[in-house]
Amino acid sequence: MAHIAAMASIDSANGTSGAWPWPRKAFTHKLAHTWISVACIAYVVDLLMQTRDGLTNGNGRPFGDDFINYWSGAFLAWHHRAAEVYDWAAFHAFEQSIALATLDFYHYSYPPVLLVLTAPLAALPYLPALAAWLTSSWLCFYRALRLAMPAHGVLLLALATPAVFVNAVGGQNGAWTAALFGGGLSLLERRPIVAGILFALLAYKPQLGILIPIALVAGRQWRALASAMLVGSALIVLSVALFGAEIWADYLRNLGILRHTILEDGSGVWHRMVSVFVFARRLGAEVWVAYLAQAASGLVAACVVAAIWFKDRPPPLRNAALLLGTCLATPYLQDYDLVFGAFVVVWLTGPQGVADHLRRPALVASSLLLILPVAAAPVANLTGMALGPLFILPAFLLAAQMSLANARALFRREDDDAVPLNRGGPSAR
Repeated sequence: MAHIAAMASIDSANGTSGAWPWPRKAFTHKLAHTWISVACIAYVVDLLMQTRDGLTNGNGRPFGDDFINYWSGAFLAWHHRAAEVYDWAAFHAFEQSIALATLDFYHYSYPPVLLVLTAPLAALPYLPALAAWLTSSWLCFYRALRLAMPAHGVLLLALATPAVFVNAVGGQNGAWTAALFGGGLSLLERRPIVAGILFALLAYKPQLGILIPIALVAGRQWRALASAMLVGSALIVLSVALFGAEIWADYLRNLGILRHTILEDGSGVWHRMVSVFVFARRLGAEVWVAYLAQAASGLVAACVVAAIWFKDRPPPLRNAALLLGTCLATPYLQDYDLVFGAFVVVWLTGPQGVADHLRRPALVASSLLLILPVAAAPVANLTGMALGPLFILPAFLLAAQMSLANARALFRREDDDAVPLNRGGPSAR
């Protein structure tokens, strides 16, 4: 299923050669359309199942799933009840009043800057807000993907990427993350200040921005770095001005507890985790050993990303390495976060793409990354293992190998004077 999206990207840009050893364009597009249809039906059925008891499925899962956290947080914060956001009992009681039934424990684990960013949700009733959340996030993701892949196949890829379905079912923020991260990278060369603003907006998910400063410094992207720091600081100051400094203390107190219960113990969500830390924990490692493994993975990823960006490799390889390195560097990574995998597919298999002898490895690596969001939970439940890093590592190794070796020779060119694919536009430096 995953190579459907990859092939959509490749076929739309390159056409299909008779020598190409994979299914042809017409076949892969039919498969993509079939997946989209099945996913849409499955999503509607899933929503209907969440109306059995009030706005729940009768077993504690609300209509829109995790979206209830985002809407409840925004509503409380903007109705002068911000102190309840990080008060677990009060927050849970409010969510149950929305669902009109008993809920499982849903918590607000995001920093207060998200209360600022989600302010529009407070002006909408719950159900219209859910529709607006999913629609606007996908549209932003699609628009950002067009910056990376200005070809007619972008719509098919944006719809057929499996993580989009996983994200929608969970009512999650993965499409927003992909739009900001992928959009920022796509605009970095042409509009560095705008790119920095997009990176700053990722402050609601700091664990996914862990390598961005390293990449920007190594790549001498000073305007983007300054822009990100300025806007990020402004968001923090604004959240304090609006909701008070104590709300940050409440957030940090909760963060320590959640780190222990969700990440270290993996209560209830480990099967959807795809990080090195959880991989090690499911192998039986003690917490400190898992942290050591995660630190080692993060250090290697950071060094590789820094080297690639310092050497000013082609932007597609630079960008792909940063996204993939982030997956290996953060201890907290869930399946719905991987919507940005679509950008990796574009950058590893795009119009000018890699050299012919690397096209098959690029497609295989991209397919593994794309299939991970729908495979993670079933594989974990079947094996008791969290094998996510094994799906991510091939693409990272391919991007690193191409970037740290003779990257420009491994990138195909349309003619002798062409430059490697630069989706962000002409260099700003």
